[in-house]
This record gives sequence, structure tokens and C-alpha cells, in this order.
Amino acid sequence: MRLDYSPFFRSTVGFDRLLDLLESADTAQGYPPYNIERSDENNYRVTIAAAGFAEKDLGVEVADGVLTVTGKRDEAGKPAYLHQGIAGRAFERKFQLAEHVEVKGAKLENGLLHVDLERIVPEAKKARRITINAPELKSIEGSKAA
Repeated sequence: MRLDYSPFFRSTVGFDRLLDLLESADTAQGYPPYNIERSDENNYRVTIAAAGFAEKDLGVEVADGVLTVTGKRDEAGKPAYLHQGIAGRAFERKFQLAEHVEVKGAKLENGLLHVDLERIVPEAKKARRITINAPELKSIEGSKAA
């Protein structure tokens, strides 16, 4: 099923890139499975099921706001399986990062690759409270007539 995003194009300004990303998203790719968690307002974690992959088989890279995770196992010395139920095929997963989201680290733990992300908003972009100053009102009685 393909969604129609044309109503959003008619009623939004400046969201062209976001809507293009939604239209081009490849939802058919299912390997490897992953989770995206949000621990608080500014911290996220992408967890990818990487069973059978060692640290040397995995790559994590960030370029132009895109997080790319790759996996390719060394096939040298591969055993002759009678049944192989654990997929170990090469993969590449891409995640479009929002503005100001940075990768803080990655670790492989119990067959899961965790990539920690943090949104760091520069001071100039943070919301700030503006004080409202009203000019002093001078009464007509208090002013001297010339």
C-alpha cells in the first residue's frame, strides 16, 4: 500500500525534503531487524540484531546526516551447515538523522549492535524567554507646558 502525501504538499511550506524522504522510504527491507528507542527528550538508541557478526564485521558511519550501519562476515573458514537458521548475509541499513543529532558511540553486546545518539541543540537555536518592556507612561499632568 502506498500513501498519498500530496495533501501535505498543498498545506506545508519548507517541508519538501521531509516529505521526499517519506515518499522514498524503503519499508520492504526487513533485514536485519532493528529498534529505535527514545530514552529522553534528547537521547536515542538504534539497536540492530547482528547475531553472528563480530565487531570486525560491522561498520558504523555518519556522513551528511545519514547514519549507515553495514555488516559483512568473513566467509573464510565457513563451516558446512546442515541447516542455517541464523542469517548472516551482508547488509546495509541507513537512518536519516535529524538536524543536530550526533552519534555518541556504538557497542556490540549479546548479538545486538547499539548505536547511541544525542540531539545537541546549539545555544543560538534553543528557545529563550524574551522580556517584555513597556515604555514608561508619562502623565500629561506631570509634564510642564511650554
